[in-house]
Amino acid sequence: MPVKLLLREKNELKLRIIGESHTALQMLRERINEHDKVEYANYFPGHPELDDPEFYIRTTGKNNAEKILKEIINSITSEFDSLTL
Repeated sequence: MPVKLLLREKNELKLRIIGESHTALQMLRERINEHDKVEYANYFPGHPELDDPEFYIRTTGKNNAEKILKEIINSITSEFDSLTL
């Protein structure tokens, strides 16, 4: 999943997620908003035919948004890796 960095500040991160669906972004948004150091997280789908969705995270205080995003992604990846049929 290609990602373009649009904004990186101390406690904010804005990314354009190339070719991703609402399904993955909805799950990511829910998980990030559950984190106690996250003030706000959301994604913005844009026009379905023209725009790739953008994802925004703002953390509390000086907490690093990129670090928290990577932590949540690793957690989700681990959950899917442990699935068995």
